Amino acid sequence: MQWRALVLGLVLLRLGLHGVLWFVFGLGPSMGFYQRFPLSFGFQRLRGSDDPASPASGPSGRPGTRGALSGPSWLQSPGSGVAAGQRRAPRRPGPGVCGPAHWGYVLGGRGRGRDEYEKRYSRAFPPQLRAQMRDLARGMFVFGYDNYMAHAFPQDELNPIHCRGRGPDRGDPSNLNINDVLGNYSLTLVDALDTLAIMGNSSEFQKAVKLVIDTVSFDKDSTVQVFEATIRVLGSLLSAHRIITDSKQPFGDMTIKDYDNELLHMAHDLAVRLLPAFENTKTGIPYPRVNLKTGVPPDSNNETCTAGAGSLLVEFGILSRLLGDSTFEWVARRAVKALWNLRSNDTGLLGNVVNIQTGHWVGKQSGLGAGLDSFYEYLLKSYILFGEKEDLDMFNAAYQSIQNYLRRGREACNEGEGDPPLYVNVNMFSGQLMNTWIDSLQAFFPGLQVLIGDVEDAICLHAFYYAIWKRYGALPERYNWQLQAPDVLFYPLRPELVESTYLLYQATKNPFYLHVGMDILQSLEKYTKVKCGYATLHHVIDKSTEDRMESFFLSETCKYLYLLFDEENPVHKSGTKYMFTTEGHIVSVDKHLRESPWKEFFSEEEAQDQEGKSVHRPKSHELKVINSSSNCNRVPDERRYSLPLKSIYMRQIDQMVGLI
Repeated sequence: MQWRALVLGLVLLRLGLHGVLWFVFGLGPSMGFYQRFPLSFGFQRLRGSDDPASPASGPSGRPGTRGALSGPSWLQSPGSGVAAGQRRAPRRPGPGVCGPAHWGYVLGGRGRGRDEYEKRYSRAFPPQLRAQMRDLARGMFVFGYDNYMAHAFPQDELNPIHCRGRGPDRGDPSNLNINDVLGNYSLTLVDALDTLAIMGNSSEFQKAVKLVIDTVSFDKDSTVQVFEATIRVLGSLLSAHRIITDSKQPFGDMTIKDYDNELLHMAHDLAVRLLPAFENTKTGIPYPRVNLKTGVPPDSNNETCTAGAGSLLVEFGILSRLLGDSTFEWVARRAVKALWNLRSNDTGLLGNVVNIQTGHWVGKQSGLGAGLDSFYEYLLKSYILFGEKEDLDMFNAAYQSIQNYLRRGREACNEGEGDPPLYVNVNMFSGQLMNTWIDSLQAFFPGLQVLIGDVEDAICLHAFYYAIWKRYGALPERYNWQLQAPDVLFYPLRPELVESTYLLYQATKNPFYLHVGMDILQSLEKYTKVKCGYATLHHVIDKSTEDRMESFFLSETCKYLYLLFDEENPVHKSGTKYMFTTEGHIVSVDKHLRESPWKEFFSEEEAQDQEGKSVHRPKSHELKVINSSSNCNRVPDERRYSLPLKSIYMRQIDQMVGLI
């Protein structure tokens, strides 16, 4: 009996200690952290009204709504609680909602100082550790690049597990996952050119450029996706060409002896081979694929995704302005306007799949992920590069529609009732929720919000994706926020979360994002490094791998991680304004790219296209545009982006994923 009494005594002692700690550290009634800062991610499962476990409260926890669904407020329409026929005022980016007094009360108002969590996530990032992480990111790139050159070149990709190369799947033309991307043109080498320059490796950059000039040809019987060939190959050739011909040479001596604009000529050759995609289409929206030798295949699909057709303007526009030939910019701009004119008159939203001949929407889902992501990105970035106001007008209107219909949850990130904001997938015509998953590509959006100055919302959305990364050590391709589980389990080394982390650090200079980058680096090293490179995670839970290292791992993921930790990089210190394409290729923003001798011609064509048509034109709100990532080097407003802010976000993240 004595041992039973002893066990009972220990149990009671432990419960008593928990009770004391719970009260003393401010988690008791009227003193709770959550009551002052309710950033909790409500990922509870839905329960029907006939479920005996369903509480007698609505999604916001308020009484008096028995019988309603008890899931997250993200399931509610943005118009919930608004009288019929009324629409809430569009949310506009603005200053942070929580001032220093609020944060001071939450964190230090009771005189207890920083807790262990705050010390863990908000401490300064020592210069030695930053240099170590920078070198780790560089080493990651070098390991992947060197193994590609040793085992895969001149093929397109590296199979890092079996240490061999991969090219198009000639035996199975329907294998679009491979054939859309791989064109038998040394893709990984081409895609990595500007990363070599950014890391200051002039000798390898010069060697790689000469290899591309001497060995790469586009006269190939390869059917590729127009979008992938444009962003990965065309964009990289243009970026490397501008690095070589930059008179300032900020990255070191990247000049090529006897260089005669060969990369620009190659870019022109490739773009000409892509032009047939824009022919024989009644809407001006291009076919999704072309054969580099013969043009559009006779059995080509008439359906394409909005991002694939509408995200060509940056690369095609740069090429046109460097050559003084309006053709490429004209066809890309015509495609953007054609898609824009097909948006819903009621919501202003676009779908994700359209028929290029009829203009009918085949896919009516509107979201920020696959099928739409880079369309929005390039509306803004086209304006940044070319200065055409119509691009900004389209982006502003699109952003307003996104805020009106896709953004769910409470108005402010840090306070108020309901769940923190999340962007969901809806029907383009009604704005009604279509599913309860988000995909990993959507993690780019906080970075885009940084460029327009909506940093507060970007911080909150980034925290959501980082919470998922913390749970799995990777981002699953799709995550179901209602079921709290991945819907699609693989992770192909995508860069979107890293990109947003980098841009948020540039905007806030908060060391929290260096800790995020370190977490990502360590996860990649731990789970994806294999014998000859870095492998796709087949399953984010059991960490099994697939034998593929996509080219964007070197062109984007490694690049953004390196730049995150390399504070002295010329990208940040040279005084030149830079912008990154959707494939992470660097482009300097200068007056030359804003010169458009054919602007009046475009305006006349648009007027002719719209003659006799009634097209919905929502009023756009003006957003402050930051012209390049380098402009994020401004001194951050410490009142809005103080260290405690991030530690509070991360406290909620760790509690969400069960790490505390």
